[in-house]
Amino acid sequence: MAYISIVLVKNKYLISIIHDKACQNAADKDKLLIRVAMPHARFAQVREGVLDGATQIASPNFNLRPADTEIQLIVIHNISLPPSQFGGGYIQQFFQNQLDWSVHPYFQTIEGMQVSTHLLILRTGEVIQFVNFNHRSWHAGRSSYLGLKECNDYSIGIELEGSDDLPFEAAQYQALVEVVKTLRLAYPKIQNHIAGHSDIAPKRKTDPGPYFDWQLFRDSLSKKTSSDL
Repeated sequence: MAYISIVLVKNKYLISIIHDKACQNAADKDKLLIRVAMPHARFAQVREGVLDGATQIASPNFNLRPADTEIQLIVIHNISLPPSQFGGGYIQQFFQNQLDWSVHPYFQTIEGMQVSTHLLILRTGEVIQFVNFNHRSWHAGRSSYLGLKECNDYSIGIELEGSDDLPFEAAQYQALVEVVKTLRLAYPKIQNHIAGHSDIAPKRKTDPGPYFDWQLFRDSLSKKTSSDL
C-alpha cells in the first residue's frame, strides 16, 4: 500500500513523499522517494520564434533575415521615452509606429523613426515581444560583431527600459537572465556571444550604459537554478 503527502515549504518547492510498503521482505524496508517539483521558469521555451511567457505586441518594423542565416548573437540595449523617464507606454507606442510626436519635445527629435526590438524588459520585469525571433527586427543599425557586419541579420535585440544615468532594477536582471538562458538553448550558436549596443556600434551608441552591471549579469547567468535542473 502506498500513500503520498505533499508539503509546501518556505522556498515554495513542492515535496512529494511516497512510502511504498508493497515489499514484504524484511530486508526491503519502506522505500522513501522524495521528488522535488521545482518552479517552472517564466520563459521556459521558444516555440516557432515566440517566447513563452512574454506579452505579445506586434511591431510592423521588421523584415526577413537573409536566407540560411542562423541566430548567433544577443544585443542588449536600453531605452526610455522621454529619456530617463519610465512608464507611460511610450516605448510600446514607438515600436508600433503609434507614438504621438506632440506629447513631449523630445519625441519631435525622433519623429518618423521606425525601429523595433525583439524583446523589451520593463522596470517591473515584464517581458514584451514585438518581433518573432525568426524575423529581423530593426534594433542595431549599422553595426559589426567580430568582423561580421549588419548585426540585425543574425542577432536578437533585447531592450531594457532604462537609461545611461540610472541603475536597472533587480527584476530586470532576473528576467534577462531567464530569457537569455532560454534563448541559448533555442539557438545554440549564441553561446556566450552577448554584447551591448555600444560594443557593436561604438562610434554611435553608448547603451546599455555604465549602470548596466555586466559582472552581475554574467555571474547570474552562470549560476545553476532550480529551473536548470
